[in-house]
Amino acid sequence: MRKLGCLGMLLGLLGIAALAWLAHDWAGAGPAASPVAVIVPEGASLSRAATELQRAGAIRSATRFRGYARLFGNGQPIKAGEYAIPAHASASEVLALMQEGKVRQRLIAVPEGYPSILVHQALMEADGLIGDVPVPAEGSILPDSYAYQAGDTRAAVVARMQKAMRDYLAAAWKRRKPGIAVTTPEQAIILASIVEKETGKPSERREVAAVYSNRLKRGMPLQADPTVIYPITRGKPLGRRILQSELRAKNGYNTYAEAGLPAGPIANPGRASIDAVLDPAQTAALYFVADGTGGHVFANTLDQHNANVKKWYAIRRARGEM
Repeated sequence: MRKLGCLGMLLGLLGIAALAWLAHDWAGAGPAASPVAVIVPEGASLSRAATELQRAGAIRSATRFRGYARLFGNGQPIKAGEYAIPAHASASEVLALMQEGKVRQRLIAVPEGYPSILVHQALMEADGLIGDVPVPAEGSILPDSYAYQAGDTRAAVVARMQKAMRDYLAAAWKRRKPGIAVTTPEQAIILASIVEKETGKPSERREVAAVYSNRLKRGMPLQADPTVIYPITRGKPLGRRILQSELRAKNGYNTYAEAGLPAGPIANPGRASIDAVLDPAQTAALYFVADGTGGHVFANTLDQHNANVKKWYAIRRARGEM
């Protein structure tokens, strides 16, 4: 009897030890010393996912992982996508990530005023995107940060960017103030792209929009430097001063050589610039020039403007820029 009692105690201890080992193997720290990325393909089974996890070093054994999932899991299916598995994540935590579909979100950022050639460059360089795509139409992309997953197509991301612009422009157009200078949403995007390139100071956008709106209504040339640069670089920085020959060039974009709006947008304007064009400041200003602080000084008359230009030139000479 005493031997049987000892044997039973031994078996009990072994059972407790086995359960403790199972619990540790399931809920204890995993083998990954650093975060790892694992892609679970669409339609993949738990077995396929376990194989990918073991290959990436996120779990110790695909076989044991499958067994644990059946024994301890809640029975929910896993979801496809790319997962960022944290360092030392337990098998239990890994399964929960995949059942909840907490996939890794990658971001591609489109800053306000980005030209489409730079949007295209960012798309082509984005890690995880697949497929080719042409340069999007200028002004068709709404600047923002767009989430994507590995394996998404570049065309699909562009489609989302363009839908975002269409949706925002449609809503903003409905809110437009009466008497504005533009008569169509397309014209609004063109003018907003100029406003976007002319000032990076949020507080100035509506006033810059008002200056150009006032000039349009009077039939005056807009005389916006970014429109001169656009045909030369397609929106990239010029890196030098504008030449006199470029100021005289007639190419559909140069607003020094021709009155009215240019032939198309010169960048992808953001929400604030679109809003500014559709609700410009109430001002009679027709001119503006840099003030040396990153902003601009505005003027209603040419005489006032010329005086402001002289001050700006003096600032530049003091800086050794002229």
